Amino acid sequence: MKFSNLLFDLDGTLTDPKVGITESIRYALAKMERPYPPDASLDWCIGPPLQETFATLLQTDDPQLPIEALRLFRERFSTVGLFENTPYPAINQVLQTVQAAGLRLFVATSKPAVFARQIVEHFDLARYFLVVYGSELDGRLTHKNELIHHILQQESLDPTQTLMIGDREHDILGAKANQVTAVGVTWGYGSAQELTAAGALTLLHHPTDLLQFLNLA
Repeated sequence: MKFSNLLFDLDGTLTDPKVGITESIRYALAKMERPYPPDASLDWCIGPPLQETFATLLQTDDPQLPIEALRLFRERFSTVGLFENTPYPAINQVLQTVQAAGLRLFVATSKPAVFARQIVEHFDLARYFLVVYGSELDGRLTHKNELIHHILQQESLDPTQTLMIGDREHDILGAKANQVTAVGVTWGYGSAQELTAAGALTLLHHPTDLLQFLNLA
């Protein structure tokens, strides 16, 4: 397969956001007097839309509680949490190689675009991407199928020439809903089983595996 356009998820694919996201979730829950057990993992919260995650964490059907939790999450994340983050090893090298090969690179994240842009710029990754696409603070474009559809429309991309790279089932399912090929990465927060079940074409176990997949190694 030959691809001209690459869509990269951010959290769990380009950078490891674990500390910033999980500590901001704990901050929000503590503020709501619903603290999460300190020894319980919140890794499963990394990737999916946060408002839905908070509904699960709070075990509520009240639509206002997850909205308030998300507001409190952003209170911490917007100033501290977004930089409690680390690019994965070799990501710079991989992005530089695929860009030099003439491919067009975009970020496609459920994270609000305003935060995603700050993160990508902070870690000196912005130079590799034509545009950083994310959700809106009001919740629009939070789901990957909507976001990928938006990117295809905005950039006039041919789905058959476009590849989605991500670590959670939402990346794979969102791509498939738009007739876009997707590969799963196992260095993030989704399991190989989750990615395979969602329909990933193949699994990449290290960032440099992408170069081999694209015949650029």
